[in-house]
Amino acid sequence: MAPRRPADPPQTTPATPLSRLAGLHGVATSYSPSPDRTVAASDTALVAALAALGVDASTPDAVSAALAAREAEARERLLPPTVVCWGGRAPAELAELPDGTRLRIATEQGETRASAEQLPPGVHALRATAPDGRTADAHLVVAPARLPTPPGRAYGLLVQLYSLLSRRSWGMGDLGDLAELTAWAGRALGAGFVQVNPLHAAVPGAPTDPSPYRPSSRRFPDPVHLRVEDIPEFGYVDEPDQVRTLLERAERLRESVLDKGALIDRDAVWELKREALELVSTVPLGPGRRAAYVDFLAEEGEALEDHATWCALAEMYGSDWRRWPEGLRDPRSPETARARAELMDRVDFHTRLAWLTDAQLATAQRSARDAGMAVGLVHDLAVGVHPDGADAWAQQEYFAAGMSVGAPPDAFNARGQDWGLPPWRPDRLAASGYAPYRRLLRALFRHAGAVRIDHVMGLFRLWWIPQGRPPTEGTYVRYDAEAMLAVLVLEASRAGALVIGEDLGTVEPGVRETLRARGVLGTSVLWFERDWDGDGLPLPPERWRADCLATATTHDLPPTASRLTGDHVELRDRLGLLTGSLEEERAAAASDTGEWLTLLTRLGLLWGASGGCPTVSEEAEIQAVHRFLLLTPARLIGVWLPDTVGDRRPQNLPGTWDQYPNWRLPIADAEGRPVTLEELAASPRLHALLHVVRAGAQTGGARRARGGGGGHAAR
Repeated sequence: MAPRRPADPPQTTPATPLSRLAGLHGVATSYSPSPDRTVAASDTALVAALAALGVDASTPDAVSAALAAREAEARERLLPPTVVCWGGRAPAELAELPDGTRLRIATEQGETRASAEQLPPGVHALRATAPDGRTADAHLVVAPARLPTPPGRAYGLLVQLYSLLSRRSWGMGDLGDLAELTAWAGRALGAGFVQVNPLHAAVPGAPTDPSPYRPSSRRFPDPVHLRVEDIPEFGYVDEPDQVRTLLERAERLRESVLDKGALIDRDAVWELKREALELVSTVPLGPGRRAAYVDFLAEEGEALEDHATWCALAEMYGSDWRRWPEGLRDPRSPETARARAELMDRVDFHTRLAWLTDAQLATAQRSARDAGMAVGLVHDLAVGVHPDGADAWAQQEYFAAGMSVGAPPDAFNARGQDWGLPPWRPDRLAASGYAPYRRLLRALFRHAGAVRIDHVMGLFRLWWIPQGRPPTEGTYVRYDAEAMLAVLVLEASRAGALVIGEDLGTVEPGVRETLRARGVLGTSVLWFERDWDGDGLPLPPERWRADCLATATTHDLPPTASRLTGDHVELRDRLGLLTGSLEEERAAAASDTGEWLTLLTRLGLLWGASGGCPTVSEEAEIQAVHRFLLLTPARLIGVWLPDTVGDRRPQNLPGTWDQYPNWRLPIADAEGRPVTLEELAASPRLHALLHVVRAGAQTGGARRARGGGGGHAAR
């Protein structure tokens, strides 16, 4: 993750036939790793990206033919496949239709209209018939002009759920713990939200990829998060000896993490819970529960059946569907239909797990709202899915074959990044009216007061890398950001939810302005907020943007205690990750931190230094950092839960795999001792920090008079 900076000025008009063809399909011919430098995309990258979009550009003749076909299509086409109508106002594309063109609009609500004025929100079917007989069918997305501004200011907690263990967890945090956290944080602490990591279903393996950002499915949650004892049928399992043994094993797993220093073992937790859930599945559902389950099956339809079928087939053939018997690689093949029928018991098992997990997510959000939280749960939407997983199998027609998503080389990462996630094809999304995207958002918003969109810039463009090639040989491919945003705003407004865009790192000009105009909040992290267009010093609080979630850190960055003490530099040195010498990196980190502490002192926020003792504790510095956040006009203030007890270990260290236990650490105190949810609730250090935050949030960020400057100013 890197500081924000301007990026990618508008490209010049492509000159070669290949460049023209690429431009017509949204494939970029160059990018700017820094404001003063432009790098041309290679012809190889352009040809590969076009091939993934179904366009043959392998020879000059193929390019000429594809270019002629595309230009002819553009001349003949009346409408694009998806058209956007903001706030009930007719889209510009309709005004460009030939005079006398007739419209027929079939709305989601079952009405038929002849005009696009004042249509109800939804995705409607539009047919245009021109006077010369040409017709065009399009999807018409009608969305509110923008999402409402959050009322007032709220603060909340940010946590990786697996890391939050209670004395009831089975070796990792679960949805029961989440419900407890939301109830306590809302009632006792006055928090307005709890943001969690993506809870998407993972790809099973040996070992399972622990990253929540490389899921099997973004549509369905992972049953590893279930609190087994909270399932109503668990109390009726007629196997007391087996249940006792399971609970004893769960206790040992929990104690190994909390009391013996073991890492969180997701695979061991899942194996134990799977055995318990197999027993639960033998208990018949009561009439009311059966009716609720049937409703869930009907609502989720084919998508759930596909997901459960993939899970059942993965049990037999492994999780990489590309290595399955050929007929099973196609979710719509006769072979898959036969296998689904033969494995119906296993398919039902996995659909029931999806239902149970969905129900516990609903309980956690209901707990948050009952506790008075204005927002409640903030769910996280990963930028993509694992190429081996259920979504990649079930939605093959929507993914760009042979491509992977990542980031280009820049001043902060000379090699670029490859995230190993297949990108969606923008042409197929548009042709479907963004159907898979709409269904995904609807499922995510169902039990959320807000959704965080990881790498929200992906609504505009993504860096496509041909598989097997380094990230340096990729290129940007553009999406219809207006349509992607309209669907997002439509589904969020239907759910009455907020949207937070993770817009850290390289962001092309205009993106933040476009997102803000539609009511999408940004993400501002203290250490990156500097005056990059001026002296480069820390940005004063009154110059921060208001429409954002402001935090001191994230799951990909050092905890605040680690940054303040310089521990993060020592950790990277031990792992061989420093790009300069240890002395240089120490000095740079100390200078960066020192500039922030100087500003905090000048603003009178650093309490604790007195008389002949100018130094303050690291705990006092963390409080000062959060006082600073409260001076900004940010509408949401997020507190990284490990910061409340002085945890110094990052949950994820980008650039590492086996060298560091990413995604496997429980929340711990300053000495590295795991801290349970019950201990968090009793922690004086936590209460001292959250007293500061709660008081500041309730007074709109106004600082107590304690000497030193500056209040907060809206932008």
